[in-house]
Amino acid sequence: MTDRARERLATERRQTLTRLADLTDDFDAVVAASRDTNADDEHDPEGATIAFERSQVQSVVRQVRRHLDEVDAALERLDQGTYGTCESCGRPIGEGRLEARPAARTCITCAARP
Repeated sequence: MTDRARERLATERRQTLTRLADLTDDFDAVVAASRDTNADDEHDPEGATIAFERSQVQSVVRQVRRHLDEVDAALERLDQGTYGTCESCGRPIGEGRLEARPAARTCITCAARP
């Protein structure tokens, strides 16, 4: 399981880094576009759209960075020998869940609890 888990996590990390790079490029493009427009969002009909886009991209960047942190934490758990063990109940996390969510910290039962 360790080799497969490490491979899954490495793939997830690469994909996340690629996504983060793409989003950073998108954010840079939105910022560059805002420089070419009227800086007065209140009176510029396009200003609100650019501000909204910038906010949306920033939000997604934060989510992707959090996911990268989760993947890195999963790699640490793998190195420590605790990967695949539910942090809530201590039982094994199902292989299907780990395939779907390689950075999962909890089993499906605990994850479903409010």
